Amino acid sequence: MSDEAATVEVSAEISALGDQLVELTLKQAKELSDYLKDEHGIEAAAGGGAVIVAAGDGAGDGGAAEEQTEFNVVMTSFGDKKLNVVKEVKNITGQSLMDAKKLVEGVPATVKEGADKDEANAIKEKLEEAGATVELQ
Repeated sequence: MSDEAATVEVSAEISALGDQLVELTLKQAKELSDYLKDEHGIEAAAGGGAVIVAAGDGAGDGGAAEEQTEFNVVMTSFGDKKLNVVKEVKNITGQSLMDAKKLVEGVPATVKEGADKDEANAIKEKLEEAGATVELQ
């Protein structure tokens, strides 16, 4: 890596705001998060580092939202064919039969994290064919 770091020019106002945010206590940060969600429809995304803005009144720039590229496959119910679902989870995750059974019995449970759209849909289809109820998040 180079010794030269990229520098970003920011206004004094933004710099001061950033400094204030860094100094927040956990309680204050939670309070700020709740305020932003309730008053402005802004939520922190799972995993942190990004925010999700709820659809507003159309006063924005009119640009299309970026399409989600990574999905978590979450099983919400194993249905009445638990054994079939356990076998399918074992095949998908590569876990032992016992670990797959524990995952299935712990619904809601994340079967796969960070899957691309095609992989997530394929996993969802397999689990639904086995009798599970699945959501992509």
